[in-house]
Amino acid sequence: MPDAAYFHIPFCVNICHYCDFNKVFLKGQPVNEYLDYMEKEMKNTLKQSPFSSMKTLFVGGGTPTALDYEQFERFLNMVNQYFSSSDRQEFTVESNPEQTDLRKLEIMRDAGVNRLSIGVQAFQDNLLKELGRTHNQQDVVRTVSEAKGLGLDNISLDIMFGLPRQTVEMLKETLDIAFSLEVPHFSAYSLQLERKTVFYNRAAKGELLLPEQEEEARMYEVLMEEMDKHGYVQYEISNFAKRGYESRHNLQYWDNNEYYGIGAGAHSYVHGTRNANAGPLKKYMSLIDETGFPYIHKDVLSSSEKMEEELFMGLRKMKGVSDQRFMERYGLSMFDVFGSQIDKLLERGLVKRSGDMLALTRNGTFLGNEVFQEFIGVV
Repeated sequence: MPDAAYFHIPFCVNICHYCDFNKVFLKGQPVNEYLDYMEKEMKNTLKQSPFSSMKTLFVGGGTPTALDYEQFERFLNMVNQYFSSSDRQEFTVESNPEQTDLRKLEIMRDAGVNRLSIGVQAFQDNLLKELGRTHNQQDVVRTVSEAKGLGLDNISLDIMFGLPRQTVEMLKETLDIAFSLEVPHFSAYSLQLERKTVFYNRAAKGELLLPEQEEEARMYEVLMEEMDKHGYVQYEISNFAKRGYESRHNLQYWDNNEYYGIGAGAHSYVHGTRNANAGPLKKYMSLIDETGFPYIHKDVLSSSEKMEEELFMGLRKMKGVSDQRFMERYGLSMFDVFGSQIDKLLERGLVKRSGDMLALTRNGTFLGNEVFQEFIGVV
């Protein structure tokens, strides 16, 4: 039974050059009608699959803070109306600094939001322009300062590396500025070229100058070293936190737990079934009218698929996967189910075993996708 929920707000004031998430330009969109249909989906979902506990909520996009004040307040109140729970631990909202003013921060605080995830990416204006971002360094500083002033001090900053024309020294400069803001959490991702993005099209034409693979690996190494030096524990391949400030919602995914997904393009995992919602707004709304739900794909997982996901999701965490937990869920030992794959990875030095735990080695963190691939389609 899910005890986490994700909500997708697909609207953006501008479209970043690297982003392949479900999103649309805000101007001229039927925002209020979309919120009406999100509420319908919430009602129908909980009528079909009610929860008894709701520990974490996460609002992503798109750009949730692109909503105007009235829409933003209405949406957050709606989330609280349908997904309130006395044991809630975390309520996160993604925000863009240039669209997050003091009033929106007050709306979030008053709605019980207790964690912000701010899209920073870099602190060099030329890099931000290259990415299609419209904020600057001062926007980030202001947003963090105003949030802390309202008691919203559980803040995560998103950082990117492997960017066009980015150097190791530029990444170090970004990290130095980020550390000076004294926030408790960072997510740091390498650039991925995704289809249907500006960057993908430019790369296909040979117009995108990216760092060499060795330099990108060096950036990741510098990232890990600097985070450790400043007291941030790497608890997942791309995430670093002060003790006690790990993202509880994202851990739900990596622990392979079930969760609701509400909104256009959202995904959910409920009662052993993974559902994918329609992305285009008209399709999303018409499906709700026709069937009550916006699903375009439903995948009922087999026991084998669940076991595979347990490994390749769980190994993203630095502490790894517990065989005891695996046996409690599936009645088998992962060392029996995936014995040959684990032995191969142990021999290559990409994973390590300690008691009943299996985890990535330092080398394994650089080659995570290779490790995860070993567990897909093998049972």
